[in-house]
Amino acid sequence: MNSKKIKGAIFDMDGVILDTEKLYLRFWMQAAADFGYNMTEQHVFGIRSLARKFAVEKLKGIFGEEFPYYDIHARRVELMDSFIKENGFETKKGVFELLEFLHENGIKIAIATATARERTNAYLNLIGAAEYFDAIICGDMVENGKPAPDIYLKAASELQLLPSECAAFEDSPNGIKSAYSAGCQTIMIPDLTQPDEEVLPLLSGVYESLDKAVGFFKGRC
Repeated sequence: MNSKKIKGAIFDMDGVILDTEKLYLRFWMQAAADFGYNMTEQHVFGIRSLARKFAVEKLKGIFGEEFPYYDIHARRVELMDSFIKENGFETKKGVFELLEFLHENGIKIAIATATARERTNAYLNLIGAAEYFDAIICGDMVENGKPAPDIYLKAASELQLLPSECAAFEDSPNGIKSAYSAGCQTIMIPDLTQPDEEVLPLLSGVYESLDKAVGFFKGRC
């Protein structure tokens, strides 16, 4: 699988392209606290890149059926939007180095994110990266979100490629499972957590930053 020629690159957005996962972590915990729930970092890690229906089920399983997921989610969005409006956010190291390399080498590029379309487009335009992507696939465009493979299957299809011809960049276990089960060559760019024994066998590579991942494509594109 790793020797197959790579013709496409598919990126998760939060935590891979945008340095926003730390904001999700902060504001999920703050929003939950506003409603009287003690959400920890591990709870937030468990729902990273997880489709909403799975996140609701997971959090209700932890905090009880009365857990007001949608109210807390709305509060998290309010807090995070307010912070970003005032402070902005940073991109992850090496984003534009890798995107330029892929563009120069004729590699098709897509986004596969659980984030809603309007927000995804706004964020990519804000950092000046929207023009690099041939396809943008969001969680509300597929029936089953991550960790199901649907979003990566659709992204590859939009690029008119086989999943096995695509490298997928992820930072979370749920995203890695999604990309791997779709048949992509899955690469982890660790953000808040490092790869563990569960995800290591699913990976074709691990790089500390996106610019380092240029090496993965040498001899493969």
